[in-house]
Amino acid sequence: MTRRPGLSARLRLTISYAGFLLLAGALLLAVVWVFLLRYVPDGTLMIEPWGGRPGAPSPRLIPNRTDLQRAFVPRAAQALAFLLTFGLLGGWILAGRMLAPLTQITDAVRTAGNGSLSHRIRMKGRQDEFRELSDAFDSMLEQLESHVAEQRRFAANASHELRTPLAISRTLLDVARQDPTRNRDELIERLRTVNQRAIGLTEALLLLSRGDRGNFTREGVDLSLLAEEAAETLLPLAERRRITLDVTGGAAPADGSAELLLRMVTNLVQNAIVHNLPAGGTVTVHTEAHDDTSVLRVENTGHRLPPELVPTLTEPFRRGTERVRTGEHAGVGLGLAIVHSIVRAHDGTLDLVPRPDGGLLVTVRLPGAPTAETGPASSASRSTRPGEGRLRDGRRRPGRCGGARS
Repeated sequence: MTRRPGLSARLRLTISYAGFLLLAGALLLAVVWVFLLRYVPDGTLMIEPWGGRPGAPSPRLIPNRTDLQRAFVPRAAQALAFLLTFGLLGGWILAGRMLAPLTQITDAVRTAGNGSLSHRIRMKGRQDEFRELSDAFDSMLEQLESHVAEQRRFAANASHELRTPLAISRTLLDVARQDPTRNRDELIERLRTVNQRAIGLTEALLLLSRGDRGNFTREGVDLSLLAEEAAETLLPLAERRRITLDVTGGAAPADGSAELLLRMVTNLVQNAIVHNLPAGGTVTVHTEAHDDTSVLRVENTGHRLPPELVPTLTEPFRRGTERVRTGEHAGVGLGLAIVHSIVRAHDGTLDLVPRPDGGLLVTVRLPGAPTAETGPASSASRSTRPGEGRLRDGRRRPGRCGGARS
């Protein structure tokens, strides 16, 4: 932005200091005039000797008001000139010392504006307004650097993930062109699988972007119903992997997008099923409401996770265990990243805690919504036994949501 040139802050402060000092001196001199000189009579003033005796000393003259003014005014003008000079010089030095931290902050801002986000001010000294501004700016730079680094990793990983299915498709087509006798049905099926993965990755990226923007319509949603719907959808996957899937708890009303929150619950349950024991594992989905907070917990068994790995699981394209590519629910490494984005867009919190015996406990807390009638399925007691589940209309049907124990 182009601005007209003006006086610097240092010069303005210097003029202000000198002006205040000059004004204080003038007020002091005015006080001397008002309360002292004005009461001195004018004219010739003499003191005669006592008694008028012969040989007494001659009368003495006393300075009158005019005499005092002649002696006082030049000295007062000299004092004001000294105060003005001292104020300008001292104000310039003092303003420079006070504005030195601001100069340091300005240099750091220019450095950051040139693309160097790793620069920090780290201003020394006791806490004051400038140090507080410096610390806030350093904290902002740290967050920006982390965000930019995360975006760069995301762009690099997304490019790699999108390039992989395209490269596979090109390889399959090259092989088919070089070998016309190759089974065409097998080629079409493999191309379809690769294409599905590319479409799934693209949809996941779009959903992640939508969650980050927070551009959605809010409505009353019961997390318990979403948990049941997600369990219904993923029950075949749990049965194939011989995982017991339980849905328990009570109504948990929240305010948000039903579509995004359903995707959040589905991702958590799917992640808990996929990253589990080879057989005989469990997944427990629990919902409850506490005061103004609705809570969703998804707990699963599985391999032990290193504590230092857990904070990185919500980053895009991060996986806690081996990559899963087979079947309908092939992973692309965006499941927990999407969950984190949706939770953040709904002003909630996401906590990941590794279980001592292996597996993960994921807790989602969302701002609650006024309790509304959502049907029999939102009753206070919603415990589901293994092998028996509950549908959205409140009816029970054997073999649903309870998973398989085999």
